[in-house]
Amino acid sequence: MATAFFRTVILYLLLIAGLRITGKRQIGELEPIELVLTMLLSDLASVPMQDFGIPLVNGIVPIVTLLSLSMLLSYGSLRSVRFRTLLCGEPTLIIRSGHILQDAMRRNRLTVDELLEALRGQGISDLQEVKYAVLETSGQLSVLPRADCQPVTPRQLSLQPEDPQTLPTVVISDGRLLRRSMERLGLDDGWLQARLRDAGVRSPREVFLLSVDEAGSVVCLPKEGKA
Repeated sequence: MATAFFRTVILYLLLIAGLRITGKRQIGELEPIELVLTMLLSDLASVPMQDFGIPLVNGIVPIVTLLSLSMLLSYGSLRSVRFRTLLCGEPTLIIRSGHILQDAMRRNRLTVDELLEALRGQGISDLQEVKYAVLETSGQLSVLPRADCQPVTPRQLSLQPEDPQTLPTVVISDGRLLRRSMERLGLDDGWLQARLRDAGVRSPREVFLLSVDEAGSVVCLPKEGKA
């Protein structure tokens, strides 16, 4: 039982570390090579987890090899446009000025139903509203509506509105004080204690969320029943 536990933990941590290195992608955004890598890693890890007769190193070596190969291919795709095109393919124009490019759809085995479903997912029901629709290498459809079908922007109206949008930094998360965030913002314990008193709490453990944005605005939410 202990052997199974430790083998599973080791392989799990190895996979998490490997996938963390390969980058941040959602399943729907994976390139074909990344999807294949994910499937192979899951199969390779499941065998030594279930068969204790197989040495653990026999499961680790193929996983490390695949991760190393994936990083090597990623590096090659960054260095060479031709290699990246060969490895990942190229985006394909599917709609131009409201007209469906049927040859492009056939080459990518994209059906009309799939195309219309992707357009509806982006709030478009009329093909004439589409200036360009591009099938990306990840399989996602990027849609660029015509100018007269897009919402009016302040720039088009020659307006210069204020931009109050700021990026908040979390200082306390669910009772945990993030010292690194305080150091990055140049805040000290005196500032923190003043904000806690303003919120009616005595310690960070009683705070669910405390954040500070770039304009200095503070949001402090005590935990339920603590305020």
